[in-house]
Order: sequence, then structure tokens, then C-alpha cells
Amino acid sequence: MMMVLNGLFPVFALIILGRCLKHFNLTNDRFLKTSDRLVYFIFFPAMLFWKIGGAESDGGIDWNFCLASLSAVMVIYLLSTLYIRFAVADYEAGSFSQSCYRFNTYIGMAIIINAVGEEGARQFGIMVGFAIPLINVLAVSTLIWFSGKRFTLRERSRLTIKALISNPLIIACLSGIVYARLINTFPRFIDNTLRLTTSVTLPLALLSIGGVLTFTNLKGYMNLSLTAAVFKLLLFPLVGCGFLKLFHVTGIPFKVGMIFFCLPTSTAIYVLSSQLNSNTELASSAIVLSTLLSFISLSVALVM
Repeated sequence: MMMVLNGLFPVFALIILGRCLKHFNLTNDRFLKTSDRLVYFIFFPAMLFWKIGGAESDGGIDWNFCLASLSAVMVIYLLSTLYIRFAVADYEAGSFSQSCYRFNTYIGMAIIINAVGEEGARQFGIMVGFAIPLINVLAVSTLIWFSGKRFTLRERSRLTIKALISNPLIIACLSGIVYARLINTFPRFIDNTLRLTTSVTLPLALLSIGGVLTFTNLKGYMNLSLTAAVFKLLLFPLVGCGFLKLFHVTGIPFKVGMIFFCLPTSTAIYVLSSQLNSNTELASSAIVLSTLLSFISLSVALVM
């Protein structure tokens, strides 16, 4: 019980605070958009690079952990796509699909640092470096397929490649892995600078997540949002746990993996849905419901 309280309470308290600050007009949409950009392009990439590149371990990659995680992503993607073919309209398909397997990296890192520690953060950062490219390819491909627009193979490839090479989190993770292999330590003044710089990352990210949550569209899209939450917060953890056991993943990587599988869907699905002609109201509803229900799934993950 204390592990759940210590790991989750600080994270969800800041999310709730972010919602309260927005409600009382102490923050606004302009502030939230600016803070999102700062976290996404500067602070969180710096944190990933620092934690992976300067980790005290040998900087090795747990390939079984990474393969188990990516295998679970693929299975959930295939199952959700099969469901889409029979029960989801084209306009809603891209948003629904993303809601089933995309994950909130900020909440994940915050919980892992609180509950598992620095080695858990390193393992999570490395796995994220492999998961984000795969998930971007799946998300963009599905959105394009159901967008109603005719894209040539060249246009599809361009959009997918752009989503990958312009993603600062991928760049930070891969750079951190290379740095850990070659150097694996930072001079004290650089380490102190990165520590101070990245200390604002997770609080700012969590406040922003709370600030953008809105219940306006939840009633109209409750059924689809709930189905997406079942995929994301029930089936994903069950499938993921099976793969972790299949690949004989134990210890810290197992705990990190279970937290990863139980995370709420990413707030980024709203942006990508709006760019590629999918239902942003469904995306907004799925984000809210997934975030609320993830308290249950994450509580289970922390006591395993």
C-alpha cells in the first residue's frame, strides 16, 4: 500500500493541481502550449540523455526486456486493428487505434523514478528509445489508412520518416545510449547543470497534463473511450506480462515493464489526430478516461 501511495500520489497530485490551476485561470492555453513545447523539445530530451548517458551501470541494453515490450505493443496493435475493422468508423479509427497502445512517457518516468529509482529510469529510457519509433510508424500508418485521403507511397513514407527523425525523444534516447557506450560519465559542472535543468521537467509536464484534461467530450464518446481503455489498461498489461515471463524478464526490468504497460494513453494522440483527419473529440475523451482509470492499473502494477 505504501509503495502505491509513494509512487502514485505525487504524480496524480500534480496532475490534479494542473487541472485546478487551469480551472481558476492561474494558467491558460497559451501557457500550457508553451510549457508543452519546452518539455517536449528541451527538458525531457535533456533528462533522457542525462539519465541514460550518465547511468552508473555499464549502460547495457536488456534486449529481452525491449523485445518483450515491443512484442506486446505489436499484439495490441493487431488486436485493436481487428476490432476497428468490425466496430469503428473510419473517421474515429486513427484516434481509437492510438488510444489502445500509445503511452504517456512523462507519467511513466515520474512514477518509475518515485517507485523504482535511477536504474529503472535508465531501463525505461532505453526501452522508450525503441518503442517510440515503432509506435510512431504504427500510428501514422493507421491514421493515413483511415484518413479518407489518398496518399501515394512516397507521401506515406515522407510522413512516417518525418515523424521519426523530428522526434526529440528518439534522438535523446539514442544519443544517450551512444554516450553511455563511449564515455558514460559527465564532468561535475555538466552533471550539475543537467540536474538543475531537468528538475523542472516532470512537474511542468504533469501540470500541463492536468491543465489540458477536459471532460467536455467524455459523455458523447464514453463507449469507444471505455473500449480503448480496456485495450490499453487491461489487455495490454495482461499481454505484456505474458511476454515478460516468456522472455524471462525479472527484477527491475519486470517492474518497469509492468508500469509501462499500465500507463494511460499519450496526450500526443490529440495532435496527431488533428493533423491527419481523425476524430479529436474521441482522442480528448480517451485521454481523460485513460488517465483516470490508469490509477487502478498502475496500483496493481506497483504491488506485483
